[in-house]
Amino acid sequence: MKHILMPVAAVCLLASCNEGEKNQASLTYPETKQVDTIDAYFDTEVKDPYRWLENDRSDETEEWVEAQNDLTFGYLEDIPYRNKLKERLTQVWNYEKIGAPFKRGEYTYFSKNDGLQNQSVYYRYKNDESIEEAKEFLNPNTFSEDGTTSMAGMSFTEDGELLAYSISEGGSDWRKIIVLDAETKEQKGDTIVDVKFSGISWKDNDGFYYSSYDKPEGSELSAKTDQHKLYYHKLGTSQDEDLLIYGGTEEQKHRYVSGSVTEDSRYLIVSASKSTSGNRLMIKDLSKSNSEFVDVIDTYDSDVYIIENDGSKLFIVTDKEAPNRKIVTVDASSPQPENWVDFIPETENVLSPSTGSGYFFAEYMVDAVSQVKQYDYSGELVRQVELPGAGSVGGFGGKKEAEELYFSFTNYTTPGTIYKYNPESGTYEVYQKPAIDFDTEAYTSKQIFYTSKDGTKIPMIITHKKGIELDGTHPTMLYGYGGFNISLTPSFSTANTVWLENGGIYAVANLRGGGEYGKEWHNAGIKMKKQNVFDDFIAAAEYLIDEKYTSSNKLAIRGGSNGGLLVGATMTQRPDLMQVALPAVGVLDMLRYHTFTSGAGWAYDYGTSEDDPEMFEYLRGYSPLHNINEGTEYPATLVTTGDHDDRVVPAHSFKFAAELQSKQAGDKPTLIRIETDAGHGAGKPTSKIIQEYADIFAFTLYNMGYEDL
Repeated sequence: MKHILMPVAAVCLLASCNEGEKNQASLTYPETKQVDTIDAYFDTEVKDPYRWLENDRSDETEEWVEAQNDLTFGYLEDIPYRNKLKERLTQVWNYEKIGAPFKRGEYTYFSKNDGLQNQSVYYRYKNDESIEEAKEFLNPNTFSEDGTTSMAGMSFTEDGELLAYSISEGGSDWRKIIVLDAETKEQKGDTIVDVKFSGISWKDNDGFYYSSYDKPEGSELSAKTDQHKLYYHKLGTSQDEDLLIYGGTEEQKHRYVSGSVTEDSRYLIVSASKSTSGNRLMIKDLSKSNSEFVDVIDTYDSDVYIIENDGSKLFIVTDKEAPNRKIVTVDASSPQPENWVDFIPETENVLSPSTGSGYFFAEYMVDAVSQVKQYDYSGELVRQVELPGAGSVGGFGGKKEAEELYFSFTNYTTPGTIYKYNPESGTYEVYQKPAIDFDTEAYTSKQIFYTSKDGTKIPMIITHKKGIELDGTHPTMLYGYGGFNISLTPSFSTANTVWLENGGIYAVANLRGGGEYGKEWHNAGIKMKKQNVFDDFIAAAEYLIDEKYTSSNKLAIRGGSNGGLLVGATMTQRPDLMQVALPAVGVLDMLRYHTFTSGAGWAYDYGTSEDDPEMFEYLRGYSPLHNINEGTEYPATLVTTGDHDDRVVPAHSFKFAAELQSKQAGDKPTLIRIETDAGHGAGKPTSKIIQEYADIFAFTLYNMGYEDL
């Protein structure tokens, strides 16, 4: 691989840069009024002086947002190398990105981004043609002038004649569904509105299933949404006539409901959940008129879904009595757990399966790194797929009749590469390899295991330029999540190349609360064990300092959503440990999170302040908003959020920033960057992503003492 010379405009993080402490000039923060709001929790009174910032529709809140952004962007504009960072990010981002192709009807479809397009464009070509003959099919960049309306999902009918796709405006979780004649691209019927947390699943060519909530009273961005419902929309009828399938009664009240039709159109599968973990599962035989729903499982203590069926034989993925997951089979006539038969048994590693070309592909996480085994429909092992290296794979999914499948491979130094896989021979070839301006051979990723506070061994992958001296001087970004059974597996970040190529270190810790080691690992970081997650993250930071990768004045911690909570809790518990804190779209008010949008569904991981006095005291004990102390010097902090975030509402970030500004001792800045027409992250246009990373990196390096780059 050739070595790429850095352009003159590239950032320098070398020893010749000024590494002295940067004494920040005192900032004058916008005045944030305090009110006398007090809540009582089990006879304990808790003040909430910034409650008024929860009203995202008020003029007062809008004025506060504008004032905070004026201060933040004024500060960022004064960082001399901010534009250099943006230029380099723009340069490295400008390469063609092609998605894996898929066939629907007479066409093969794929997505492509020329490099800096705000949204990827969908193309297609006839199945008997080549990709060179592809023509533009659907261009989301035309949905809005500024690129903030994005494609949020798409579903073709089995014959490929119709397409239903959803769009998100301004990053909101609320969606609209539009139906097209795939051949003519003419719209069919009305636009379906007010759709949220939903897939789109066709029943033949007649109509489709989707999920939503009743539109809440008050702000649609922050008001509580509590009862999810599954609907069926018949093509050619108005949305007012859509049939309510599940969720219309108190007995059917669930926070998350989804419906999907099996590939052979025989069964409707309905999953209903009260929280983000555990679900009830039902099936309905669509081949029989007036058939009733049959419970596959009617409890909520496990996660269960149907991955495939072969006639009436169901293949079910479950963690019931198998915390690392397994696949079982059962006949649809009596699908309850007592009749399940192991198909791919549980192993010591976490299973994430897919199906395609008449095979099952069992992906296992082995210390957060992928392994893949291929099985036939009798459960016999066909082969272990030899992967391109140590990293993460995705894909291996497709229709039963597909003659070829595609998978992606990536790690922290390898851009996501797509391979075309022959399921009969087990051979594969490169389909698309990004031509990115980054010398992957110059960098290394190393997995280490460190010891947390209670003795638990935690894996962490550390990525940096080869040959660096461990002298404690390197600017280091420590990233974590630790929740909701979500696993952080190795993946390439275009933005992080700018950090890495100039001497920065990037470290990702696989904390408890995640899914890297199955349900037991997840449950070790929830509710009254949530402190384990913060202890794991603190221990990761201490390891990086003790092993002289970095020092506390060159360490930044970063995380988003539940990871924003992680950063907020860590910086309030150990403000001495890091120089910079970067909480993004964070859950920061642990006493009230469940009162907004669908937040009550997170109670499996967090518990709520209304559960009992013990849970209330535990939450108050680590809630970032409630643990900011007067007179403490906190790290330089850049809070980031979006004004259309209706998953973790921006009030979390607003109140946290206001509290921190009022109590911060010393001169380290406390700023909040509020992106307009942006939500929790999905669908954010490329231009906004590049600018946000430039601002985050500039803020971080400037507060580590780098005056010039």
